[in-house]
Amino acid sequence: MRVPRCRLIATGLAAFLFPGCSVKSLAVNSLGNALAEGTSAFATDEDPELVREAVPFALKTTESLIEASPRHRGLLYTAASGFCQYAYAFLQQDADMAEAQDLARATHLRDRARRLYLRARDYGLRGLEVDFPGFREALRRDSATALRPLEKQHVRLLYWTAASWAGAMALAVNDSTLVADQDLPEAMMKRALELNEGFELGSIHDFFISFETGRRAAGGSIEKASEHFARALALADGRRAWPFVNYAESVAVARQDKKEFDRLLQEALAVDPDKEKGQRLSNLIAQRRARWLMTRTEELFIE
Repeated sequence: MRVPRCRLIATGLAAFLFPGCSVKSLAVNSLGNALAEGTSAFATDEDPELVREAVPFALKTTESLIEASPRHRGLLYTAASGFCQYAYAFLQQDADMAEAQDLARATHLRDRARRLYLRARDYGLRGLEVDFPGFREALRRDSATALRPLEKQHVRLLYWTAASWAGAMALAVNDSTLVADQDLPEAMMKRALELNEGFELGSIHDFFISFETGRRAAGGSIEKASEHFARALALADGRRAWPFVNYAESVAVARQDKKEFDRLLQEALAVDPDKEKGQRLSNLIAQRRARWLMTRTEELFIE
């Protein structure tokens, strides 16, 4: 339930007029709840550049509130998901697109993205530790045992924590501290898949499309990636562009199948961003990447 604006303002004023600990905590928690619930406003926006400019302020506000309420589940989730999405959509993608013209800028953007992925991961782990104290160390000792008690309500934190962890690893392949944990994001995503396959219209399967293709030398396979692609399509039911983009960029390129690559990207561009308002911004960003990938066919395919 959303907090009425008048009540939220009154609570905030009370924190200044009556700075007692209980009133301050009430104000912070009320603001935190409202902020955590308000993230859908970004997801439904039709202007990615407006979101690019607005998100940093929202994230720093979230961090300020976390300092005052360090165990607020909603705020920790907002920080984990927000930093991860910002790092990918507005830093890593910008780095990919800039690399051919400005390698130094691309390197700088990737370093920023890696740092924000790690920040997102740490907020996600803190969120999980609210219900499972010592979760981070338990996960490293025995991931199966640590993940077993988690329930469906924890899937969103599992997903964003694992996604950010994997994102940092992908940008720092020579970081020995990250390499030591390389199996943990996979274990977390598998547990999330068990608990709620339909999370965000099949988004967990997107992770495995890229993951399975990227680790073929270590037991992954295009066949498994294709199975995840099929499930992602079924769960999305035409409402998400990312499965097409991920499969084109990973499997079609790996197979050197330019025709399939082009077809998949056209499918991504054919998705109506307004069909699922909660996926509007995500679809627009996916379609931006699809258009960029179309300009790179000569680099990606050997004729």
